[in-house]
Amino acid sequence: MLSYRHSFHAGNHADVLKHIVLMLIIENLKQKEKGFYYLDTHAGVGRYRLFDETAEKTAEFKEGIARLWERENLPEEVRRYVQIIKRLNYGGKELRYYAGSPLIAAGLLRAQDRALLTELHPTDFPLLRNNFKQYANISVKREDGFQQLKATLPPKERRGLVLIDPPYELKEDYDLTVKAIEEGYKRFATGIYALWYPVVLRQQTKRIFKGLENSGIRKILKIELALRPDSDQRGMTASGMIVVNPPWQLETQMKKILPYLTEVLVPQGTGHWSVQWITPE
Repeated sequence: MLSYRHSFHAGNHADVLKHIVLMLIIENLKQKEKGFYYLDTHAGVGRYRLFDETAEKTAEFKEGIARLWERENLPEEVRRYVQIIKRLNYGGKELRYYAGSPLIAAGLLRAQDRALLTELHPTDFPLLRNNFKQYANISVKREDGFQQLKATLPPKERRGLVLIDPPYELKEDYDLTVKAIEEGYKRFATGIYALWYPVVLRQQTKRIFKGLENSGIRKILKIELALRPDSDQRGMTASGMIVVNPPWQLETQMKKILPYLTEVLVPQGTGHWSVQWITPE
């Protein structure tokens, strides 16, 4: 099943959280001169028009990046993220485009860094390939992203980040994400693994947490932003990032950023946030 397309959700509150975390991890990796490897397992197209028929159908960006666009009191980390999106919009005069995780990463990578972007969707893959054809250090493949953890790890650089961002169309995706991290960790235990997850039914999300707890892997941080309390009704109430081997600053940075994001993105006061260890060091 390949019906999911991220263009319906580009720039929403979940993207804001995910891409700030992604940016902070890459910034940390860049503190060392030695290059690193970046694998994006479910890359999408990388660049989204916010006023095409798919994005406009849901207009989720209005509850996400649009609420940060013209604010002047941004925390420094959030300001850097917004600047990335403004550069894509010709300096930020008007919000028309949003950067997916591949484009955010591409803007932060150095010449010595290397990336692999994978996407299976038959419509999205050609767009992804075209959007990144000018990058010498970025490869694009129509491959199963989960399989690339087996195929490409450990990287020759011995430093790296794997972003796992599946559509969760199938219930099996919740188990596949845990298996993917376990497979990657066996091959590359010092790598950073960042997994995005939605909270639609909390019980499904708990399967991921429990699976990782039982994996024996240490140093797993959970970062979550909720718009409203858990519900058994249709729709995503929250989303989060699970980070294996997080940079030491990430916990502190997110505890500083999340109260601000909760206030701005959830003005009705129903939101909450958390930064917790699934398994400590």
